[in-house]
Amino acid sequence: MSMSVGAAEDGAPMMEINTTPLIDVMLVLIIVLIMSIPVMTHATKLDMPQSNNPPPPVRPDVIQIDIDFDGTIVWNGTVVSGIPQLESFFRSERDKEPQPEIHLRPDRRSKYETTALVMAAAQRNRMKKMGFVNVAEFRE
Repeated sequence: MSMSVGAAEDGAPMMEINTTPLIDVMLVLIIVLIMSIPVMTHATKLDMPQSNNPPPPVRPDVIQIDIDFDGTIVWNGTVVSGIPQLESFFRSERDKEPQPEIHLRPDRRSKYETTALVMAAAQRNRMKKMGFVNVAEFRE
């Protein structure tokens, strides 16, 4: 930076342009350009779905599994007597096309062990679509 300390003509405007801010802006723009060029040239190969494969017209059934605080397992409103009966339900549902979705809703006071047993039974019986629903109640 430079500064004029000498006396100019009295009242005459200074005719010099301060180019330091202009150079600073240009350097920042060059750095941004250099940083963004590799990002723009980087390509990621994606295998997108083909338009000639329409989505399945039939939506899968939904199996609602509730786990109460005392360990009671409820299959679509029917109380399950134990894990062996639950596995028989899974075996009867696994060969349907499309395979039903399992919506698992444990009570916030239920033991993790019960939930893990239900998930393990579903995995052993090759159930593929399972998810937790209504997890907003777990947030405090």
